[in-house]
Amino acid sequence: MSGRKRIQIDESEWHRLQRKARQLQAVKRDIPRLVADVRKQTRADVDRAFATVQARQRRQDAAIDRLSDRTRQIEADTNRKLREQAQRLHQDLRETAGRIEENTRQRLDEQRREAERALAAERAERRAETARLAQEIDAFKADRARAEDTVRAWLADARTMADLIDGELPHDRYAPGRLDRLRRRIATADATAGEGRFDAALAVAQETFHELSDLRVDIEQREFERCLAQKEAVEALVQVEALAEDNRYRPVVGPDARPVPDCTLDVVHWSEGEFDQVLHETAEALSRARDPHTGVQDLRVLRDEEAPRLERGLGQAVERAGMRQLTSQMRVNLADVVAHTLAEVAYYDLVEEESGYADDDERGAFHARLRNAANGNEIRVEIVQEDKDSDQCVIRVESSDHDVTSEAELRNRADAVHRALRDQGVPLGLEPSEPTVIPGGAPIPDPGEPGSRAGRRGAGT
Repeated sequence: MSGRKRIQIDESEWHRLQRKARQLQAVKRDIPRLVADVRKQTRADVDRAFATVQARQRRQDAAIDRLSDRTRQIEADTNRKLREQAQRLHQDLRETAGRIEENTRQRLDEQRREAERALAAERAERRAETARLAQEIDAFKADRARAEDTVRAWLADARTMADLIDGELPHDRYAPGRLDRLRRRIATADATAGEGRFDAALAVAQETFHELSDLRVDIEQREFERCLAQKEAVEALVQVEALAEDNRYRPVVGPDARPVPDCTLDVVHWSEGEFDQVLHETAEALSRARDPHTGVQDLRVLRDEEAPRLERGLGQAVERAGMRQLTSQMRVNLADVVAHTLAEVAYYDLVEEESGYADDDERGAFHARLRNAANGNEIRVEIVQEDKDSDQCVIRVESSDHDVTSEAELRNRADAVHRALRDQGVPLGLEPSEPTVIPGGAPIPDPGEPGSRAGRRGAGT
């Protein structure tokens, strides 16, 4: 006859292992090499972003050189201020690359406020310049030729500025439709000048030019803000990527909280795809962060929400990997206790070549086969989590006897196993259940044989 038993391992043992594995969730981060890697990658991204900024500013310098004498100096001064601001921001972002401290964010916030103050000062200067130039209109009424030349010069400057914005700056992202409206105003001023109404045309041309100039400065400031947000998003995600690579393998910590020599936790293997999923999502997030078309709000979401979520996911993957490795070893230890107990109380010997993990995968159930040399009777022990990452570990003991074994003897075996586990300090939950006796003495299938999965489902009653 055959007898099947199940003994549950209490969750207190599970919690002991959880406390041990939870230490792994605090992924290693205070490591000079890791910080250096983050700094190196972040600086490379910052340099690429500002290389684009510098190239754009050089092209704007060339366009500004085509302006009239009246506006060239004003715009050249503006471009110089923007270039100096970009250089300061570039230097600040390079210096803060790789820093994780709170004062880094405070310094970057101050840089952003400085940019806003510079924008306000620039606009105030332009408003004063517009008011001064508006006073020239009355003087032009008596000299139509001079008035027409002046209007045509302002219109040409306005078109140059509009073309500069259209060709160099992402105006559709930051001010959709505004450039088109200003181009229509240029066309209106041109038509008004064609009618000989130079005073009205000049007023519109001047106002339009200065609005275009303001639009250029505003877009540049918004782009600087985007560079700042991009740096922060990239740095946060590069940190997750670096943490992942640095935690791909972790030392195995023993009961004394010290690393076990020559033992390593392969997080990729034990996380069963979770670690790789974090890396995949991090790579996708980094691609979005590095995309020059990603807006400021999306970059801040990547920095403030996505990067912390991915780092938490990384910690959880590392923790679960450690937990699974620990419970795998626990299954072996429990099987060893059961085997030794059955050897003592019923003279069963372990058949080593027929014992091991199902499908040779240490992440799965552990099976041990024992045989009584005198009568050929066999016992198969299975140690398995009740469910994946469950807080219940289950021991199943299946007896396959060629002779008649009483229910009392089966019960005695289960009680002996229960006592042995308890004596080993393993907290136990339920008392052993009553054995289920199945007449016939069918042989116990090996883990890899057809029907073994069904046999496992039938066990544990």
